[in-house]
Amino acid sequence: MDKIKFVTDEGETVEFYVEEQTRVNGTDYLLVTDSMDDEANAYILKDSSEETDPEADFVMVEDDVEMEAMSKVFSQMMDDVDIEM
Repeated sequence: MDKIKFVTDEGETVEFYVEEQTRVNGTDYLLVTDSMDDEANAYILKDSSEETDPEADFVMVEDDVEMEAMSKVFSQMMDDVDIEM
């Protein structure tokens, strides 16, 4: 399983496990967890970089409507996973 490093607004570096990824309306999204445990916390990240940027710039999805929509997409992609908000 791939890992990514995420830098919080406070400058803290956190490692996440990439569970799934998708592209919706031209935007890349990642479903990540903070551990390999069954009761891990899940987060949805989206790429906020421009197509010309050399690297992706992932940010936490904070909009409730976008979060709910992407939760449904990832739930459909991963039949054996239950995403609770």
